[in-house]
Amino acid sequence: MNHTNNQINYTETSGVVSVSKTFLSGVFMWMTMALSITALVSWTFASNPSLMSILINSETGSMSAIGWVVMFAPLGLVLLMGMRFQKMSASSMLLVFIVYSILMGMSLSFIFLVYSLPSIAKTFVITAGMFGFMAIVGYTTKTDLTKFGKIMMMGLVGIIIASVVNFFTQSARMDYVISFIGVMVFTGLTAYDVQKLKRLGAGIGTESEMARKATIFGALTLYLDFINLFLFLLRFFGDRK
Repeated sequence: MNHTNNQINYTETSGVVSVSKTFLSGVFMWMTMALSITALVSWTFASNPSLMSILINSETGSMSAIGWVVMFAPLGLVLLMGMRFQKMSASSMLLVFIVYSILMGMSLSFIFLVYSLPSIAKTFVITAGMFGFMAIVGYTTKTDLTKFGKIMMMGLVGIIIASVVNFFTQSARMDYVISFIGVMVFTGLTAYDVQKLKRLGAGIGTESEMARKATIFGALTLYLDFINLFLFLLRFFGDRK
């Protein structure tokens, strides 16, 4: 009987692990898709002056009205997905996520005007390596990262406040301090979010409508971790034109 119980427990554990892996596979698939769309749109706009003229006023050199909309619209879409999570369908969330990744690509096209292409590519590779390593840590560690995640979220709030203050003070030293803390915070959040999604996947399954919505929202979470880590690292590894 003990042998039979052990077999049942092993089967149940294996089933939970399998469901969790399937859920995370979906999360990483949608995250990769969104990053690919963002990269393609960003490069397309940056390499086409006529498209960039939509975002930048050619006479003044400042952002156009559409440019400002593109800069702030992604924030609105994130809030929409968060607040309407219960009421939106999975297909609607996916559509919003795709639109979000397109707008982010348009917004990030500005980095090609500031930094050289080799340094952007180098930073992307470094970001992918750090993100992948921390994702593995978050998936494999037995340590509960809940308290660690709370500390990282407090750090994120601090970064936002400091960034708003520095927007007015324009301190180069403060900018580097914020960037350093940002790298630490989003590196830690990557591990925390992966562990959180692993546990969520084990409990929510993969077939329900809620599971499909959670997969897309999880992909958005990791997408934001990757993008923010990339942008903060670009402050250190990017070669300005």
